[in-house]
Amino acid sequence: MEITKHIWLMLFIIWGLPLTMYRSKFRKIVYDTNSWTINIKPLFFKEIKALFGNMYPENKQYLKFRNFYRFYLAIYFLLFIAYTLFKDPS
Repeated sequence: MEITKHIWLMLFIIWGLPLTMYRSKFRKIVYDTNSWTINIKPLFFKEIKALFGNMYPENKQYLKFRNFYRFYLAIYFLLFIAYTLFKDPS
């Protein structure tokens, strides 16, 4: 059904809009910088390690935002799984 396709698209857009802002904030914490250029640099290993590990156990800001970012990405992943399971086969 055409409306279902539009609903999924709207859900992905609405949920995905703040992703760039959240990723930028997380990368700035992980790489300890305030430079905007961190958003365009392809530095992924430390970021992935910080997301799934505990790089800065004493940094409360990092811990709080890492957990929030994990939750945000988990919802994004569940949204994608729901889309693949319930999409219209036509």
